[in-house]
Amino acid sequence: MKKKALITGITGMVGSHLADFLLANTDWDIFGMCRWRSPLDNVAHLLDRANKKDRLFFIDGDLCDFISLQNAVNEAKPDYVFHLAAQSYPKTSFSSPIHTLDTNILGTLRLLEALRGCKEIAPVIHVCSSSEVFGRVPREKLPINEDCPFHPASPYAISKIGTDLVGRFHAEAYGQKVVITRMFTHSGPRRGDVFAESTFAKQIAMIENGLIPPVVKTGNLESLRTWSDVRDAVRAYYMLVTVNPVPGESYNIGGTYSCTVGDMLAFLISLSTHKDRIKIEQDAERMRPLDADLQVPDTAKFKAHTGWEPEIPFEKTMKDLLEYWRERVKSGRVFLNR
Repeated sequence: MKKKALITGITGMVGSHLADFLLANTDWDIFGMCRWRSPLDNVAHLLDRANKKDRLFFIDGDLCDFISLQNAVNEAKPDYVFHLAAQSYPKTSFSSPIHTLDTNILGTLRLLEALRGCKEIAPVIHVCSSSEVFGRVPREKLPINEDCPFHPASPYAISKIGTDLVGRFHAEAYGQKVVITRMFTHSGPRRGDVFAESTFAKQIAMIENGLIPPVVKTGNLESLRTWSDVRDAVRAYYMLVTVNPVPGESYNIGGTYSCTVGDMLAFLISLSTHKDRIKIEQDAERMRPLDADLQVPDTAKFKAHTGWEPEIPFEKTMKDLLEYWRERVKSGRVFLNR
């Protein structure tokens, strides 16, 4: 019988790329859960398939509404669950901490309970935590392995610790086949413009089109990040649930290229047709009250278990991200300056 996968948050960057990967590389039916009001920009290229019910089905669901989750689970009856939906913006979590905690911790709990309550299925469940759980890591702890203590630097990070622990608890207490990932910085086309590299790319594209002055506004440029491509990330998630998944295990996943946010911005500017004119200006509103400023992963555990390796270089990720924003800006749409 054909396998079925449920993707929560299919309209996000990662969810949409995961749908692309699964449609291209499996024969599974894909059920994408999203809120009825979610923007469909990231899945616009898939809507014709959904309309034709060609292996792709959209389901209304909200992590804050338990009944909607029960309905989604009962409709999909999945063999695999990729739980990607979340309030995923760390800076937003400072102004909306209660919503962040409710969506990410209790939302994960509600989903796992809905899955546990459907006695007809026993899916492999991917719970997506985050490298932000490690937070304020001292330099001597780099690279960060799975045993590094949690030291969250935002309400978002706290919420992902809850997500992480709820997933492990359900594996240990109820025997659900939950596996947890702590993905480090990943980017590429469709990245939300609230994230540093994407807002930089968007601003550069707007500068090139004469829509804003030649000034890129930034937050903290000193933060050190290891970069990976979203298309490598979704391939990792597929391998996570198909290569001997071990319930209750947690894995760090990330790229191999590390540099500061400032160095990443310098590379993006180097790609611009206006590179000799662009200036950089720090914007206090873009600064977090506290930052997780050393995010370099040790991914040996996941690589040893699955054989996964990142394939897409940093330079291609950034070039593709900039091209994504150039196309969007040229379409004539109006964007917030953020």
